[in-house]
Amino acid sequence: MLFSFGKTKSIVGLDIGSSSVKVVECAVKGKSAELLKVGVAPLPAEAIVQGAFLNSGAITDAIREAFSSADIKTKNVATAVSGHSVIVKKISLPTMPREELEESISWEAEQYIPFDINEVNLDFQIMEGSEVEGQMDVLLVAAKKDLIDDYVHVITDAGLTASVIDVAAFAVENAFDANYDSDADEVVALVNIGSQVVNINIIAGGSPAFTRDISTGGSVDTEEIQTALSVSWDEAERIKIGGVGPEASQDVAPQEVEDAMRNVTETVLGEISRSLDFFAATAAESRISRVVLSGGGANVSGLEAAFQGK
Repeated sequence: MLFSFGKTKSIVGLDIGSSSVKVVECAVKGKSAELLKVGVAPLPAEAIVQGAFLNSGAITDAIREAFSSADIKTKNVATAVSGHSVIVKKISLPTMPREELEESISWEAEQYIPFDINEVNLDFQIMEGSEVEGQMDVLLVAAKKDLIDDYVHVITDAGLTASVIDVAAFAVENAFDANYDSDADEVVALVNIGSQVVNINIIAGGSPAFTRDISTGGSVDTEEIQTALSVSWDEAERIKIGGVGPEASQDVAPQEVEDAMRNVTETVLGEISRSLDFFAATAAESRISRVVLSGGGANVSGLEAAFQGK
């Protein structure tokens, strides 16, 4: 999805993750953006679990802390949602004017959305170049209203205004488009690995061809390392991104670290690979040419090499 802010103005990108809150202030001018400030604040454990806000007060405090640490004064924010409460479907409909589709989209969506249509916020984008005469492809997006309300409430309680709420997979795509070149016929898999969720967005012909959120991520890996090696959470985090820190037990042998990391990498890679394989099986003519990794979980030692070996 593309958003235009008109004349040059400042807006803050807000990422409410499962382990931390990240904010970036950008000056937007046309289709380009200049990074001005960056702020990060940690979240307490289990403030967010499987996308549910269990401690809204802590999340609001972390948003304020992230803004304060970067000395950001701008109040308008753009954020993104993901998880099982967000549904993205590419559907085919008889060609019709946009105005007519706007009037009928709720009825059309009922066939594809596994939620009560009255409990979701709907949006859609008409795609270009349908392969079937008399038909048009439509990208349908639905997000449960209680999820959107959770985001709006913590943002408002922090004294801010939610100007844009996007889908996380599309936000990653926008960042990719703004920073990298790709051929029109190239198929690229964007894999954003967070603490508890992995966002996958496969781009074909410049448009989303497949999106999926997977309930796995860096925190699961840290727990496995912590259990396997009997180390603290912080030490497990250090091992995960490469190496053993000063707090490691002397009983932790290099082979144990290597075995734990191999298990972690295979777990994450296996979950992601299943989604990529599903796309390959359902879109035989669209072969993925490259995978672009992002997110904190992409720093897991050996993960990049494991992808290259697939």
